[in-house]
Amino acid sequence: MCRTVDLHQAVLAKNDENALALRGYLGGRGTVAVNLLSSPGSGKTALLERLLARAVEVGTPAAAVTADLATENDATRLARSGAPVQQILTDGLCHLEAGMLQRRLEGWLPEGTRLLFVENVGNLVCPASYDLGETLRIALASVTEGEDKPVKYPAAFGLAHLVVITKTDIADAVGFDRETFLRGVQQVNPGVPVLDTSARTGQGVDALLAHVLRCAAGDERHVPVLARQHERYLHSHENGHEHPHADGHEGADGHPHPDGHPHAREAGAGPSREQAQGHPR
Repeated sequence: MCRTVDLHQAVLAKNDENALALRGYLGGRGTVAVNLLSSPGSGKTALLERLLARAVEVGTPAAAVTADLATENDATRLARSGAPVQQILTDGLCHLEAGMLQRRLEGWLPEGTRLLFVENVGNLVCPASYDLGETLRIALASVTEGEDKPVKYPAAFGLAHLVVITKTDIADAVGFDRETFLRGVQQVNPGVPVLDTSARTGQGVDALLAHVLRCAAGDERHVPVLARQHERYLHSHENGHEHPHADGHEGADGHPHPDGHPHAREAGAGPSREQAQGHPR
Protein backbone atom coordinates (compact mmCIF):
# COMPACT_ATOMS: atom_id res chain seq x y z
CA MET A 1 0.00 0.00 0.00
CA CYS A 2 2.79 2.45 0.91
CA ARG A 3 4.53 1.71 -2.34
CA THR A 4 1.33 2.43 -4.27
CA VAL A 5 0.84 5.73 -2.44
CA ASP A 6 4.46 6.68 -3.11
CA LEU A 7 3.95 5.99 -6.81
CA HIS A 8 0.85 8.21 -6.88
CA GLN A 9 2.78 10.96 -5.12
CA ALA A 10 5.60 10.68 -7.64
CA VAL A 11 3.24 10.81 -10.62
CA LEU A 12 1.49 13.92 -9.32
CA ALA A 13 4.77 15.57 -8.34
CA LYS A 14 6.03 15.12 -11.89
CA ASN A 15 2.76 16.49 -13.24
CA ASP A 16 3.14 19.54 -10.98
CA GLU A 17 6.58 20.19 -12.45
CA ASN A 18 5.29 19.85 -16.00
CA ALA A 19 2.29 22.07 -15.27
CA LEU A 20 4.54 24.78 -13.85
CA ALA A 21 6.74 24.66 -16.95
CA LEU A 22 3.73 24.66 -19.26
CA ARG A 23 2.18 27.62 -17.47
CA GLY A 24 5.40 29.55 -17.97
CA TYR A 25 5.58 28.53 -21.64
CA LEU A 26 2.02 29.63 -22.34
CA GLY A 27 2.43 32.83 -20.37
CA GLY A 28 5.51 33.71 -22.39
CA ARG A 29 3.46 33.37 -25.57
CA GLY A 30 0.56 35.40 -24.23
CA THR A 31 -1.72 32.34 -24.34
CA VAL A 32 -4.36 31.62 -21.70
CA ALA A 33 -5.34 27.96 -21.24
CA VAL A 34 -8.89 26.97 -20.32
CA ASN A 35 -9.40 23.45 -18.95
CA LEU A 36 -12.90 22.05 -19.62
CA LEU A 37 -14.07 19.20 -17.37
CA SER A 38 -17.30 17.25 -17.58
CA SER A 39 -18.76 13.79 -17.71
CA PRO A 40 -19.32 12.06 -21.09
CA GLY A 41 -22.38 13.28 -22.95
CA SER A 42 -22.57 16.67 -21.26
CA GLY A 43 -22.51 18.53 -24.58
CA LYS A 44 -19.01 19.86 -23.95
CA THR A 45 -17.82 19.34 -27.54
CA ALA A 46 -20.92 20.91 -29.10
CA LEU A 47 -20.62 23.97 -26.87
CA LEU A 48 -16.88 24.27 -27.54
CA GLU A 49 -17.53 24.14 -31.29
CA ARG A 50 -19.94 27.07 -30.97
CA LEU A 51 -17.50 28.91 -28.71
CA LEU A 52 -14.58 28.48 -31.11
CA ALA A 53 -16.70 29.56 -34.07
CA ARG A 54 -17.73 32.68 -32.19
CA ALA A 55 -14.11 33.46 -31.29
CA VAL A 56 -13.12 33.14 -34.94
CA GLU A 57 -16.05 35.35 -35.94
CA VAL A 58 -15.06 38.19 -33.60
CA GLY A 59 -11.36 37.92 -34.42
CA THR A 60 -10.08 36.37 -31.19
CA PRO A 61 -7.17 34.00 -31.93
CA ALA A 62 -8.26 30.71 -30.37
CA ALA A 63 -7.20 27.08 -30.66
CA ALA A 64 -8.26 23.82 -29.05
CA VAL A 65 -6.85 20.50 -27.96
CA THR A 66 -9.33 17.71 -27.34
CA ALA A 67 -8.62 14.44 -25.53
CA ASP A 68 -10.30 11.06 -25.86
CA LEU A 69 -9.45 7.46 -25.18
CA ALA A 70 -9.96 6.66 -28.85
CA THR A 71 -11.06 8.16 -32.21
CA GLU A 72 -10.47 11.66 -33.57
CA ASN A 73 -14.18 12.39 -33.88
CA ASP A 74 -14.15 15.40 -31.58
CA ALA A 75 -11.20 17.04 -33.33
CA THR A 76 -13.01 16.65 -36.64
CA ARG A 77 -16.12 18.31 -35.19
CA LEU A 78 -14.21 21.15 -33.56
CA ALA A 79 -12.23 21.88 -36.74
CA ARG A 80 -15.50 22.89 -38.41
CA SER A 81 -15.28 26.09 -36.34
CA GLY A 82 -12.33 27.28 -38.40
CA ALA A 83 -10.00 27.31 -35.37
CA PRO A 84 -6.79 25.25 -35.21
CA VAL A 85 -7.44 21.94 -33.44
CA GLN A 86 -5.34 19.01 -32.27
CA GLN A 87 -6.39 15.61 -30.88
CA ILE A 88 -4.74 13.72 -28.04
CA LEU A 89 -5.48 10.00 -27.79
CA THR A 90 -4.84 8.85 -24.23
CA ASP A 91 -4.90 5.13 -25.10
CA GLY A 92 -7.12 4.24 -22.17
CA LEU A 93 -5.91 6.84 -19.66
CA CYS A 94 -8.91 8.52 -18.01
CA HIS A 95 -7.41 12.02 -17.84
CA LEU A 96 -4.96 14.40 -19.46
CA GLU A 97 -1.62 15.16 -17.85
CA ALA A 98 0.45 18.30 -18.26
CA GLY A 99 3.28 16.49 -20.02
CA MET A 100 0.90 15.04 -22.61
CA LEU A 101 -0.49 18.48 -23.37
CA GLN A 102 2.95 20.05 -23.49
CA ARG A 103 4.20 17.52 -26.04
CA ARG A 104 1.17 18.07 -28.26
CA LEU A 105 1.62 21.85 -28.20
CA GLU A 106 5.32 21.84 -29.06
CA GLY A 107 5.82 22.87 -32.66
CA TRP A 108 2.08 23.25 -33.24
CA LEU A 109 0.51 26.03 -31.17
CA PRO A 110 0.03 28.91 -33.64
CA GLU A 111 1.80 32.17 -32.88
CA GLY A 112 -0.49 34.79 -31.42
CA THR A 113 -2.97 32.29 -29.97
CA ARG A 114 -4.80 34.14 -27.22
CA LEU A 115 -7.08 31.38 -25.96
CA LEU A 116 -6.27 27.68 -25.79
CA PHE A 117 -9.26 25.52 -24.90
CA VAL A 118 -8.40 22.08 -23.56
CA GLU A 119 -11.26 19.59 -23.72
CA ASN A 120 -10.34 17.02 -21.10
CA VAL A 121 -11.36 13.36 -21.20
CA GLY A 122 -15.03 12.92 -20.27
CA ASN A 123 -14.66 12.10 -16.58
CA LEU A 124 -15.41 13.98 -13.35
CA VAL A 125 -13.00 12.06 -11.12
CA CYS A 126 -9.39 11.71 -12.31
CA PRO A 127 -9.08 14.95 -14.34
CA ALA A 128 -9.88 17.01 -11.24
CA SER A 129 -6.55 16.03 -9.71
CA TYR A 130 -4.29 17.11 -12.57
CA ASP A 131 -3.14 20.67 -13.13
CA LEU A 132 -2.65 21.31 -16.87
CA GLY A 133 -1.05 24.71 -16.50
CA GLU A 134 -4.43 26.34 -17.06
CA THR A 135 -5.48 29.83 -16.02
CA LEU A 136 -9.16 28.97 -15.97
CA ARG A 137 -10.89 25.70 -15.06
CA ILE A 138 -14.51 25.24 -16.08
CA ALA A 139 -16.73 22.40 -14.87
CA LEU A 140 -19.73 21.63 -17.07
CA ALA A 141 -22.90 19.65 -16.38
CA SER A 142 -25.94 19.12 -18.59
CA VAL A 143 -29.55 19.34 -17.49
CA THR A 144 -29.92 15.64 -18.38
CA GLU A 145 -27.41 14.48 -15.76
CA GLY A 146 -29.38 15.23 -12.62
CA GLU A 147 -29.17 17.97 -10.02
CA ASP A 148 -26.79 16.19 -7.65
CA LYS A 149 -23.66 16.16 -9.83
CA PRO A 150 -21.86 18.91 -7.84
CA VAL A 151 -22.23 17.18 -4.48
CA LYS A 152 -21.42 13.76 -5.94
CA TYR A 153 -18.22 15.12 -7.54
CA PRO A 154 -17.08 17.84 -5.14
CA ALA A 155 -13.50 18.04 -6.42
CA ALA A 156 -14.47 18.66 -10.03
CA PHE A 157 -16.95 21.39 -9.10
CA GLY A 158 -15.19 22.60 -5.97
CA LEU A 159 -12.00 23.49 -7.85
CA ALA A 160 -13.72 25.21 -10.78
CA HIS A 161 -13.39 28.92 -11.46
CA LEU A 162 -16.65 28.77 -13.40
CA VAL A 163 -19.54 26.30 -13.62
CA VAL A 164 -21.48 25.96 -16.88
CA ILE A 165 -24.90 24.34 -17.28
CA THR A 166 -25.40 22.90 -20.78
CA LYS A 167 -28.44 21.87 -22.87
CA THR A 168 -30.68 24.37 -21.11
CA ASP A 169 -33.03 24.38 -24.11
CA ILE A 170 -34.39 21.01 -22.91
CA ALA A 171 -34.35 21.77 -19.18
CA ASP A 172 -38.12 21.87 -18.88
CA ALA A 173 -38.57 18.70 -20.91
CA VAL A 174 -36.31 16.68 -18.61
CA GLY A 175 -37.56 18.29 -15.39
CA PHE A 176 -34.23 19.84 -14.42
CA ASP A 177 -34.35 21.39 -10.95
CA ARG A 178 -31.99 24.34 -11.40
CA GLU A 179 -32.33 25.63 -7.83
CA THR A 180 -31.29 22.28 -6.37
CA PHE A 181 -28.31 22.18 -8.74
CA LEU A 182 -27.27 25.70 -7.76
CA ARG A 183 -27.51 24.86 -4.06
CA GLY A 184 -25.18 21.92 -4.65
CA VAL A 185 -22.72 24.10 -6.54
CA GLN A 186 -22.65 26.69 -3.76
CA GLN A 187 -22.25 23.95 -1.16
CA VAL A 188 -18.97 22.75 -2.67
CA ASN A 189 -17.77 26.06 -4.15
CA PRO A 190 -19.38 29.13 -2.56
CA GLY A 191 -19.48 32.17 -4.78
CA VAL A 192 -18.50 30.46 -8.02
CA PRO A 193 -20.25 32.02 -11.02
CA VAL A 194 -22.68 29.83 -12.98
CA LEU A 195 -23.62 30.29 -16.64
CA ASP A 196 -26.57 28.75 -18.50
CA THR A 197 -25.79 27.68 -22.07
CA SER A 198 -27.26 25.88 -25.04
CA ALA A 199 -25.16 24.83 -28.02
CA ARG A 200 -28.36 24.36 -30.01
CA THR A 201 -29.76 27.86 -29.55
CA GLY A 202 -26.51 29.70 -28.84
CA GLN A 203 -27.68 30.82 -25.40
CA GLY A 204 -24.79 31.87 -23.20
CA VAL A 205 -22.06 31.45 -25.83
CA ASP A 206 -21.24 35.17 -26.00
CA ALA A 207 -21.38 35.45 -22.21
CA LEU A 208 -19.01 32.50 -21.84
CA LEU A 209 -16.52 33.91 -24.34
CA ALA A 210 -16.70 37.31 -22.64
CA HIS A 211 -16.02 35.70 -19.24
CA VAL A 212 -12.98 33.86 -20.58
CA LEU A 213 -11.64 37.00 -22.25
CA ARG A 214 -12.03 39.01 -19.04
CA CYS A 215 -9.97 36.42 -17.19
CA ALA A 216 -7.41 36.45 -20.00
CA ALA A 217 -7.18 40.22 -19.65
CA GLY A 218 -6.31 39.86 -15.99
CA ASP A 219 -9.65 40.50 -14.33
CA GLU A 220 -9.93 38.91 -10.92
CA ARG A 221 -11.24 35.37 -11.20
CA HIS A 222 -13.16 33.43 -8.61
CA VAL A 223 -10.95 31.65 -6.06
CA PRO A 224 -12.38 28.18 -5.35
CA VAL A 225 -13.14 27.31 -1.76
CA LEU A 226 -10.63 24.45 -1.74
CA ALA A 227 -7.86 26.87 -2.72
CA ARG A 228 -8.79 29.26 0.08
CA GLN A 229 -8.74 26.43 2.59
CA HIS A 230 -5.30 25.45 1.39
CA GLU A 231 -4.05 29.00 1.86
CA ARG A 232 -5.28 29.01 5.47
CA TYR A 233 -3.58 25.67 6.03
CA LEU A 234 -0.27 27.02 4.73
CA HIS A 235 -0.45 30.13 6.90
CA SER A 236 -1.19 28.08 9.99
CA HIS A 237 1.94 25.99 9.34
CA GLU A 238 4.37 28.78 8.46
CA ASN A 239 6.18 28.48 11.77
CA GLY A 240 7.73 25.20 12.71
CA HIS A 241 6.50 22.94 9.91
CA GLU A 242 7.84 22.63 6.38
CA HIS A 243 6.03 20.71 3.68
CA PRO A 244 8.10 20.65 0.49
CA HIS A 245 6.31 20.50 -2.83
CA ALA A 246 7.81 19.63 -6.16
CA ASP A 247 7.04 22.99 -7.77
CA GLY A 248 7.86 25.24 -4.85
CA HIS A 249 4.47 25.15 -3.13
CA GLU A 250 4.02 23.80 0.35
CA GLY A 251 1.41 21.77 2.14
CA ALA A 252 1.35 18.72 -0.14
CA ASP A 253 2.92 16.22 2.18
CA GLY A 254 -0.14 14.07 2.76
CA HIS A 255 -1.11 15.48 6.16
CA PRO A 256 -4.86 15.93 6.60
CA HIS A 257 -6.24 19.44 6.45
CA PRO A 258 -7.30 20.75 9.89
CA ASP A 259 -10.94 21.06 8.84
CA GLY A 260 -11.03 17.74 7.05
CA HIS A 261 -10.69 19.05 3.50
CA PRO A 262 -7.91 17.97 1.16
CA HIS A 263 -5.32 20.36 -0.18
CA ALA A 264 -5.76 22.33 -3.38
CA ARG A 265 -3.25 24.74 -4.89
CA GLU A 266 -4.43 28.24 -5.76
CA ALA A 267 -1.80 28.61 -8.47
CA GLY A 268 -3.55 27.53 -11.66
CA ALA A 269 -6.52 25.31 -11.01
CA GLY A 270 -5.16 21.91 -10.10
CA PRO A 271 -5.18 20.43 -6.62
CA SER A 272 -2.10 19.32 -4.75
CA ARG A 273 -0.82 15.79 -4.68
CA GLU A 274 -3.68 14.44 -2.65
CA GLN A 275 -6.65 13.69 -4.87
CA ALA A 276 -9.20 16.26 -3.80
CA GLN A 277 -11.93 13.70 -3.30
CA GLY A 278 -9.75 11.53 -1.10
CA HIS A 279 -9.86 8.41 -3.29
CA PRO A 280 -6.85 6.65 -4.76
CA ARG A 281 -6.44 7.05 -8.50
